Amino acid sequence: MKTNPPMRKCLFTILMVILGFSFSQAQEVAQLTLNESILYAIENNYVTKNARLETLISKATVKETTAQGLPQIDGSFNVDYNPKIPVVFLPNEPPFGDPSNPSDVLPARFGVSYSSGLGVTVSQMIFDGSFFIGLRAAKTLTQLTDFDLVKAENDVVENVKKAYFGVMVNQERIRLAESNLSRIDSLLKETKALNEAGFAEKIEVSRIQVQRNNAYSQVERSRTAWEISKELLKIQMGMPLTVEIHITETLQELNPREELIQLLAEEGESRVELDQLNTQIALQHYDLKYNTSQYMPTINFNGNIRRSGAGNELNTVFDKVNWFGSSLLGVSVQIPIFDGLAKSARIQKNRYTISQLENQRFYMKDSFTNEVFSAKASLKNDLNILDVQRENLELAQEVFDIAKIKYQEGVGSNLEVIDADGALTEAEINYLSALYDGLISKVNLEKALGLLKADLED
Repeated sequence: MKTNPPMRKCLFTILMVILGFSFSQAQEVAQLTLNESILYAIENNYVTKNARLETLISKATVKETTAQGLPQIDGSFNVDYNPKIPVVFLPNEPPFGDPSNPSDVLPARFGVSYSSGLGVTVSQMIFDGSFFIGLRAAKTLTQLTDFDLVKAENDVVENVKKAYFGVMVNQERIRLAESNLSRIDSLLKETKALNEAGFAEKIEVSRIQVQRNNAYSQVERSRTAWEISKELLKIQMGMPLTVEIHITETLQELNPREELIQLLAEEGESRVELDQLNTQIALQHYDLKYNTSQYMPTINFNGNIRRSGAGNELNTVFDKVNWFGSSLLGVSVQIPIFDGLAKSARIQKNRYTISQLENQRFYMKDSFTNEVFSAKASLKNDLNILDVQRENLELAQEVFDIAKIKYQEGVGSNLEVIDADGALTEAEINYLSALYDGLISKVNLEKALGLLKADLED
């Protein structure tokens, strides 16, 4: 059965304890299965980490949007000092004029040196059509980020599986290359003995030595490829590169033929990419409604209450007798009249974008159908090739064994043995390539069918 997120986190915690113990006890060597690698990668790959953070951002966006519809309350406090009180000019005319002043204006200072105030302002949205649409759009955005997280996890599963299979195939390639080297070493030892006894020419020893050198080079190339594939797997998992990993499964365990045949009969499930696109279309519809709602008026309530005080000396500013209160209650209505047709242009853009996304959805459904068909065809072809290469490997092994026996009994040449060994080596390489291609085709088909889920089997 599928593991739910809490169970997955529990499994991850257990895995981290096991891995941590392995790191400390075995000089940072982690023994991993495919499922453990996937589980570790889902929690540690930077792509899934960022996708999870994006879901948290979208939830915070919903809270931010919701807050716009709640009361907005602000407090204020001020203390002001006027070094020079502003001057106001009055006409020097009766009955308040000063006949002794020859100027036609009289300067007067209105104000005091110190003033202070304390107030609270409250505003509350009464009606704004765009707010409710924006709130629904923000909640839909959280759905999109959830789908994005699923897509990110599925991509990580795909990459980890392919990298894991690469490590396994390279491990098998090393085993076969070392087996081939051992086989050639044995033949070289026998041929040298025959040469020393006078039953074989020096050129026969040289031919096998050349073959042995080629086999040794193949072992070294296989080991290098194995090391590179392990580094790639660690990168896909988000595991420190200083940790040594050891794969505990075999190719045969992960590639049962019955499972592959059953996979070919699957009809598949809905792809998360289609869910993402449907959510994007829904968001565009909300954006269209948002721009349409801009034609409606908005109504807001505003209110404030304030206490103010003043004095010519700082120590008298806060005297109770110098403080007075004021308050204001009001409703404001904003009615859009003309914006140069900007809203109309935005609405047209929304409609065009929705049409584009719907066309993309139509194409995506057809492409998914074709992807399933192609993936099934590729897997069938790879299975057939794998059967042929397995049979070819068995035949090549049989030919080599017969050629070696004939050479040992003196009825065959070492050229025949060398040719048979070369054919066997080529058959081994072809078999491993076919096996790897089959594993990759299996992953591609799982992806095409929508079965490449991040949830692991219990």
